[in-house]
Amino acid sequence: MMPECGTHCRPRFRASCLVGLAMALLAGCASQPSQPEPAQADPEQARLHAQQGVVAHEAGRTADAIAAWQRAVALNPADAITVNNLALLLKEQKRFAEAVDLLEKGLRHSPEVAELHYNLAVIAELYLLDLESALAHYRRYQALAGRDDTVVAGWIADLERRLN
Repeated sequence: MMPECGTHCRPRFRASCLVGLAMALLAGCASQPSQPEPAQADPEQARLHAQQGVVAHEAGRTADAIAAWQRAVALNPADAITVNNLALLLKEQKRFAEAVDLLEKGLRHSPEVAELHYNLAVIAELYLLDLESALAHYRRYQALAGRDDTVVAGWIADLERRLN
């Protein structure tokens, strides 16, 4: 025999519904990975992080330099000097794919910076063996550099021979 449920059962029913709803919401929140909010452009804060990176690098604290420069680039991806410094440090750490991604991102923001092309070409040629990309970036470097670099001209000629 079922007990009759009058008005005395409703508060417990509401309370158990609220508890169940809260548990469901918490479970849903717990199962969703939190996504970090994209960094807002902040050139001044980026400059401070870039300076911290320089200090850390000069003190031989590579991990700290990388972390500081990553924060700086996230806040100001158009800072070609910091992009270049970070890419070179990643290259030293043998993190070539990350360095290439970073240089390509830097070139999207600063396509006329010759040094970004040069370093991308070096990594592409020597470490990733992507000769076509290397050749394209050496050529772009030469066009932007504003001077004849006979060493790079020799590398371009060598790559052209190897690719033909």
